[in-house]
Amino acid sequence: MKINKRQSEIVELVDEKRQMSVKDLAEKTGVSEVTIRKDLDLLSDYGILIRHHGYALKKNTADITNRLSINYETKCKIAKKANQLIGFNETILIGSGSTCALLAEEIVKTKPNVTIITHSIYIAEHASKLGNNKIILLGGEYQPDAQVMVGPLVRSSVRQYYVDKIFLGTDGFAKNIGFMGSDVLRTEAVKNMAESARSIIILTDSSKFSKRGLLVQFSQKDPARIITDSKLPEEYQEFFKEIGVPLTLVD
Repeated sequence: MKINKRQSEIVELVDEKRQMSVKDLAEKTGVSEVTIRKDLDLLSDYGILIRHHGYALKKNTADITNRLSINYETKCKIAKKANQLIGFNETILIGSGSTCALLAEEIVKTKPNVTIITHSIYIAEHASKLGNNKIILLGGEYQPDAQVMVGPLVRSSVRQYYVDKIFLGTDGFAKNIGFMGSDVLRTEAVKNMAESARSIIILTDSSKFSKRGLLVQFSQKDPARIITDSKLPEEYQEFFKEIGVPLTLVD
C-alpha cells in the first residue's frame, strides 16, 4: 500500500467525522471533487474506507489497513528509524500495530537475514510477499478485524523464544498509568509476547499520547526506548526525560 499526504488527510477526516461528502472533502483539502473521487476510489480499493455515491464512510478502526493510512508518512519515518536498531542477522518480535507493519516492510526490503516473529497475520503475509525473510507466525485464536492471533496459544507458543527486542505499538498513554490498549485479547497477547524479549521498543505517532485506552499495557518505565515524531508535546518529552526513558523523535 502506498498513499500520498492528501489521501492520508482524507482518511483522517473521514475517521474523525465517520462520514464525509465529496464536496466537504474537496473544501477541506483544497482540491477538486474530481480529484477527491479518484482518491476515494483508490482508498476504497485498498480497503481503507467505504465508498458510496457522493460520500465516504469510516471503516472499523481495528482494521489494519485503516490504521496504516492514518499519519502514514510519519509512521513510515518512525519505521525507518526503528529499522536502524536491528542487526542484519537478528531475530525480533513484532506486534500488530500499523507502524510495526511498516517496520516489517522496511526489514524485508533491507535486511533479508532478519527473522521476524509475530502474531499478526497481516504482517506475516505482507512481509512474505515482499521478501524472503524467515517469518514465524505465533499460534492462537484468529481475530479477523485486526488480523491477529490472540488467546492462550499465543502465550504458550511465544514462550519457546527469547529475543533481544520487541517492537510494539500502543493505543494510548496516561502519565499516571502508562501505555494502554483498547482490546482485552490483543493487550494480553502483547503482554505475553513482551515477556519473551529483553527490551520493549514502542513505535507510535505522537497523536496516541492524547488518547486513552481501556487497559493497562505497560508502565511508563517499561520501554527501553520510544520512537515517535517531533510533534510530541514538550510536557511529554520532559516527562520521559525525568523518568529515564529514552526518546527518539523523527521530523
